[in-house]
Amino acid sequence: MPRFDRGEQASGPVVQAVGARGFTVDGGIYRGLLLTPERADGWEPPALAALTVEDFEPLLGLQPGPEFILLGTGSKLVFPPRTLVRALDERGVGVEAMDSRAAARTWGVLRAEERWIAAALMPLD
Repeated sequence: MPRFDRGEQASGPVVQAVGARGFTVDGGIYRGLLLTPERADGWEPPALAALTVEDFEPLLGLQPGPEFILLGTGSKLVFPPRTLVRALDERGVGVEAMDSRAAARTWGVLRAEERWIAAALMPLD
């Protein structure tokens, strides 16, 4: 995998801050956030228990498809519904759940390694 010199980063959106107002990405602030290596979009997800594969369609349309989806579950780790995990698995996409702050940090690390991933970050509140 490619390595970057200090200060160099992969192309695409960069999460610069996470706070009570939301996620700061390239100057914009988003309450909830969908990330691909190509773009960042605001996201107003339903409650975690109500998430379905349809809520991830913007990420699943990525070509080629993402290696997996980082799912930020808000201010604390909550495991996603098994039906969601199964539905994504049937489409060949794994899910890595963690709290949204950890998911934002992990996004930066994995993108610096040029991993072809996607992320769905739920608001902290």
